[in-house]
Amino acid sequence: MKRILFALMIAAGPAWPASGTDPDWPCIQRKQPHLSLGQVWTGPVPDQRVAELAHDPRIEALAARLEQRRLPLEEAEAMIADFAAGADDAHLTALMVAIFDKIEPDRTALIDGIARYGRSQVAMARRIEERRAAMAELESAAEPDFDAIDAAEEALDWDQRVFTERQQSLTYVCETPVILEQRVFALGRAIAEHLGD
Repeated sequence: MKRILFALMIAAGPAWPASGTDPDWPCIQRKQPHLSLGQVWTGPVPDQRVAELAHDPRIEALAARLEQRRLPLEEAEAMIADFAAGADDAHLTALMVAIFDKIEPDRTALIDGIARYGRSQVAMARRIEERRAAMAELESAAEPDFDAIDAAEEALDWDQRVFTERQQSLTYVCETPVILEQRVFALGRAIAEHLGD
């Protein structure tokens, strides 16, 4: 049955992970549940003062604006440059900390949601196989109940359609954590360019 489930998932869309990886992770991209600031920031290591500055209302408001994906990166870079004109390295580092503190929990929640999505797809693939087996049993009866066969076929078709549509949407869903990683890295690079000015 595992072979059938795997074949069903492969035929419907993006590849399921190779054996030995998280069985709940349905993406081709490697699962990385958490990022660290050091992975996306090449500037100074934040100290206690920077951690406190990151909660400054002005810095938090700017971070909330910059982390929004609908804000083009060029506009974000211009906003960072405006902020940097009157900021020292501690304030710039605090801005990066504030951005990271907003993006990382969102990304973690998204990854948890993708894992739930993967579990749901596995459960649906099992249900499809069970429906196929039940339909085959109905069809092989000495006196087939054609109304029951029609109902079983309709239910099977519906589940297969839902499964396929959800599997196809995985491409976008699986790319979203990567997009967030790229954004926080790009923002960090833009902020780091103003260090020491």
